Amino acid sequence: MSAFTLTRQLPVDATIAALRADAAVGLTANPKWLPPKWFYDARGSELFEEITRLPEYYPTRAERAILDRVAPEIAAATGARTLVELGSGSSEKTRLLIGALRAHGTLAAYVPIDVSESALEQAGRALLADYPGLSVHALVADFQAGLNLPDCAGPRLLAFLGGTIGNLLPAERAAFLRTVRTALGPDDALLLGTDLVKDERVLVAAYDDAAGVTAEFNKNVLTVLHRELGAEVDASDFDHVALWDREQEWIEMRLRARRPLTVKIPALDLKVDFAAGEELRTEVSAKFREAGVRSELAVAGMELVRWWTDPQGRFALSLARPAR
Repeated sequence: MSAFTLTRQLPVDATIAALRADAAVGLTANPKWLPPKWFYDARGSELFEEITRLPEYYPTRAERAILDRVAPEIAAATGARTLVELGSGSSEKTRLLIGALRAHGTLAAYVPIDVSESALEQAGRALLADYPGLSVHALVADFQAGLNLPDCAGPRLLAFLGGTIGNLLPAERAAFLRTVRTALGPDDALLLGTDLVKDERVLVAAYDDAAGVTAEFNKNVLTVLHRELGAEVDASDFDHVALWDREQEWIEMRLRARRPLTVKIPALDLKVDFAAGEELRTEVSAKFREAGVRSELAVAGMELVRWWTDPQGRFALSLARPAR
């Protein structure tokens, strides 16, 4: 019988508290920064869905093409009875994994983890309608703060898709992968999506599309600051910037002040001065190579056992297990 359970592991006011803390630290740093998670209010999520359909933005299509091809292989290799998805969002691509694991005859439960309760509710109940007999135990949680999983049948497959790991700085990635390793039992596995290093022009275009959707998405963080913290800021005072850092092998998205200005944030009793041309970094999106992924997994105590890419070699899915 189908069942939907939702457990909140975050306090109700945790999101606004985290935003206040990030704004207080990031906007007073030199250079200024904010983490990319603050793009994703309701409007930001809509814009990102639009981005995934743009001709320049290949990652979503490339990852889906890989899953289309290898989901049955993943199911056979893992025999997972529980699928845990980190940062699940709408759980759309996850349906390919759910379908393959169900066809393999093993999947009993799906555990989506996200900070958005509304997204979990909507996606979880839609999955129940489409997959009778599936148990969905949604967790409102921040997986970067630790993984406290409910009791669920093993073996388990933890999926972290979309290349989202690239939004973490190297030290953050290392800490996150150690957290994942701690959560894995000896028969569990990690399925990791990573965007790959490629031609700079292709990379920059994916984050600076001709239609300007990514620019609107980038500026949406200013809307969030205005709505949640009362920031006196005008998005038209900033330009969207996307740059490729060859040394770090990551894309940076920034907001560049068009003129000298001061942003007042009453909720923090803070005034933030920008010089003309000064930039606020809003996202890092690291790109990877197979050797680097293998190395980072090994340092965390995991072994890369399968590596799949799309035909153009733009994106990769990795299957990793605890090192023996």
